[in-house]
Amino acid sequence: MGTRKINCENLVRLPVFSHAVVAGDFIYVSGILGTKHDKLEIVEGGVSKETEQILFHISTILRECQAGLEDMVKVNVYLTDMNSFHDMNSAYLDAVQFEPPARITLGVKELALGASVEMDCIAYKPEK
Repeated sequence: MGTRKINCENLVRLPVFSHAVVAGDFIYVSGILGTKHDKLEIVEGGVSKETEQILFHISTILRECQAGLEDMVKVNVYLTDMNSFHDMNSAYLDAVQFEPPARITLGVKELALGASVEMDCIAYKPEK
């Protein structure tokens, strides 16, 4: 079993990581921030908008791997303010309208680019 590095041309990224790595039937998506599509700038509108943007980016990355949000098996969420949990969770549930994957939400001191929320995930998509 080899690995395949995935980078989406239409999503901005730092050169120190790939958007995802496919290893057999598993897809490991890197930590994703709610950045604008073409700039390393966080979208305006707070935790809800950042969460929407993150899940849009994750969906784009998973599509590049021939998978979708419904294939996520584990999601890690990092919040700089646990008081914003409800806003993040509401936006998350708007995007994840199926039996949800396993998930953890952690409070952290700060995130890159001054973001309020970051997510990474593992998806499972059997090779054909």
